[in-house]
Amino acid sequence: MKIGILGTRGIPNYHGGFEQFAEYFAAFLVEKGHEVYVYSSNTHPYQESTFKGAHIIHCKDPEEKIGTVGQFFYDLNCILDARKRKYDILLQLGYTSNSVWYRLLPSKPIIITNMDGLEWKRSKYHKMVRKFLTYAEKWAVKSSDYLISDSIGIQNYLKRTYHKDSKYIAYGAEPFKQNNLEVLKTYDVIPNGYNMLIARMEPENNIETILDGVVKAKLDIPFLVVGKCDVNAFGTYLTEKYKDVPYIRFVGGIYKLEDLNNLRYYSRLYFHGHSVGGTNPSLLEAMASNALIVAHHNEFNKNILNDDAFYFKTVDEISAYLDKINSKQDYVQFLKNNDRKIREEFSWDYINQQYLDYFLKVYEETH
Repeated sequence: MKIGILGTRGIPNYHGGFEQFAEYFAAFLVEKGHEVYVYSSNTHPYQESTFKGAHIIHCKDPEEKIGTVGQFFYDLNCILDARKRKYDILLQLGYTSNSVWYRLLPSKPIIITNMDGLEWKRSKYHKMVRKFLTYAEKWAVKSSDYLISDSIGIQNYLKRTYHKDSKYIAYGAEPFKQNNLEVLKTYDVIPNGYNMLIARMEPENNIETILDGVVKAKLDIPFLVVGKCDVNAFGTYLTEKYKDVPYIRFVGGIYKLEDLNNLRYYSRLYFHGHSVGGTNPSLLEAMASNALIVAHHNEFNKNILNDDAFYFKTVDEISAYLDKINSKQDYVQFLKNNDRKIREEFSWDYINQQYLDYFLKVYEETH
């Protein structure tokens, strides 16, 4: 098949979850004998015309010059190019800005859209932006031939809201093996001697609830907060609120995967406060890194972790977990079960094969 992939900043990944998936999936499709095209920003650091056998189509992206609205023009340029390519399948990863142009989508290919998370619920967006995102979601559902949900919660939401079926295919991760104690020296911590979280500084990630629980517990060991704090007002608010708590350390964004995996691997407790969206990549990476997880209690996290984690909603619950759990080795069955899930349900090979099997199925149904 001739397959196009829309909705990313490009491959190889320099940005986020969809880009990581596109990088793995494109190479997988090429290995299986398919002709693959991935759309990429003209500002992407990688400027070659192919990557691991996949064709890279660089489209003009004015976001660096004109701000967020530039994403809409980038997506328009990608869609206009796609009209000329005669794809069999066009995979859209997300819908936030490209759904505006849904009337311009080419008519020949099968349009399959990964619906991402509930973007309109994210508190970082202004009320008018959130209203726009509800329309964008409707346009994406209306204009797609088939939908993919990366969590059971999203699948249920689409069925409940739009009476539309979607195929559940999760995100992927790989078991972490290269543990390296030297990484801990960089962050001045010792094995099982610190707790941590990794998140964007957004209210819906429950960072303030977690840190209030840390303060209440009065557990005098380091708590690492990984994420850029200087990019929004909420990040600034958090650093100011906890500036006099010496054991809460805001270490900024960490983008070296080896460092992140080692910090997760050697932590005592790993807190995952995300409450909006589907299968969160950082949650799978924590599971793959042998982390003992305390997650926000919601259906997205519960559907992935099941009974192999602790759950919280309140400050008191956070405080209680910090006080009573001294070593994750006391809960080794949680760790083993999560490792098994990564190997059997969330490995990239398994996820990629699920996508390809679905593509072949819908292609055969329509030809």
